[in-house]
Amino acid sequence: MARLLALIGSSLGSALGWWLGARVGLMTAFLLSSLGAGFGFYYGAKFAREMLP
Repeated sequence: MARLLALIGSSLGSALGWWLGARVGLMTAFLLSSLGAGFGFYYGAKFAREMLP
């Protein structure tokens, strides 16, 4: 379950980063998508560790 939540967080963070960065340009979208994926993965896994038994 922890891996699933990390994957979901990563996907949502990546999509949000791409959406925000696409307003500026392609490279910005790629950079923010990568950063969003990392943050989403971290916080998704953290959420799973703290909330699941």
